[in-house]
Amino acid sequence: MTEHLPDGSRLSYGVATAAYQIEGASTEDGRGPSIWDTFAARPGATRDGRDGSVACDSYHRYPEDLDLVAGAGVQWYRFSVAWPRIVPAGTGRVEPRGLDYYDRLVDAALARGISPTATLYHWDLPQALEDRDGWLNRDTAEAFADYAAVVHHRLGDRVKVWATHNEPWCAAYLGYSAGVHAPGRKEGGAGHRAAHHLNLAHGLAAARLHEAGVTDLGIVHNLAPFWPESPEAAQAADELDALRNRVWLGPLTDGAYDEGLLRVAPELADERLVRDGDLALVRGSADWIGVNYYTPFRPTLADPTLERHPEVEAYPGATPVSFVVREPRTDIGWEVDPSGLEEVLVDTHRRTGLPVLVTENGAAYPDRTLDDQDRIGYLRDHIAATERARAAGADVRAYIVWTLLDNFEWAEGYTKTFGIVHIDPLDLTRTPKASYHWLAEHIEEHLASGSGPTA
Repeated sequence: MTEHLPDGSRLSYGVATAAYQIEGASTEDGRGPSIWDTFAARPGATRDGRDGSVACDSYHRYPEDLDLVAGAGVQWYRFSVAWPRIVPAGTGRVEPRGLDYYDRLVDAALARGISPTATLYHWDLPQALEDRDGWLNRDTAEAFADYAAVVHHRLGDRVKVWATHNEPWCAAYLGYSAGVHAPGRKEGGAGHRAAHHLNLAHGLAAARLHEAGVTDLGIVHNLAPFWPESPEAAQAADELDALRNRVWLGPLTDGAYDEGLLRVAPELADERLVRDGDLALVRGSADWIGVNYYTPFRPTLADPTLERHPEVEAYPGATPVSFVVREPRTDIGWEVDPSGLEEVLVDTHRRTGLPVLVTENGAAYPDRTLDDQDRIGYLRDHIAATERARAAGADVRAYIVWTLLDNFEWAEGYTKTFGIVHIDPLDLTRTPKASYHWLAEHIEEHLASGSGPTA
């Protein structure tokens, strides 16, 4: 039974960030290098050739950023902990200055009346572990559990809602199959091995944290609907669903990889990889599940006349497809369809029976001015879709906006902006956009009407 999530009587609100995307200070206070430091240093790896070494400098400016969180009227601040800031080599020596930073961050959030919720892994694997084969090495899962225990020991008296991983699909398949995210490896079915070790890492860490008294531990997935563009693509859509959604939900709910998944990912039937007890450890290990949603996918059988989608190589073993992307689109090229969020929320609650949080939702737009009406429309429509899912019976407790600040957007560098707060690229001055003020007004109105966020 969860004790610290919102009770679900009405929708609660928050904003989210991630350590590598905002903190900067990449060599300060003993922080070790991560795979994203290494990957972003490669020519051509990021769209603008830039990295997260400075980012938003939130490592030094976190009080200002938390003032912005409080000013938006949200209750929840979802942040991630940088593994290489805590255990610089991935295993072994713990860096007290890294723990001290998150101490300060958590205390500052609580002082402003904000509930901090921590994600333990948002893709910044210590480079020393990648040098030993990263998520392809089972030892990395054990190292993650050790690291999780260290962080909880320091922060667990104040942080009550925890997530192990953020979007492990990206870490596994964009990182080890498609090569478009760190560590940039294009090794096809290796993504399946990485996926299993990420599942195992969650299970091991969940066991450690539950034993230590955590009652509100979840995992965050970027689940997505697959809507075949033609009847001929129905089988391909099912295979994509297996590799995007069921590879995570099957172990969580059933303690198994289903037969459809094993047909496209035979690596997951290898007893040397998936050992006795692995999936039993994952089953029932989450107290809640987070859903990150941005766009639906419309697969069609591979069509060379269509624009090549960067994710098509991230589904090793599946029938080759192209993705049809309809209008309207965001600046990053993702189709806007809030009904996909409603569908995923309803389906996820029905499948898992767990409380669901929308842990990320937002949009990249060009932001030529601070009057980002396009983003306001996106947020309004997706909040409405979340409320429809609740009305349909899905136990959705919170809606968390991605993201607070314009930041380092992974392989896109700084060319795509998701923030409700503008960051001046020269002096890093923070300026709230119209969407920030809209969100604050929306929350205030719902509080006044009795249908706003609650603890």
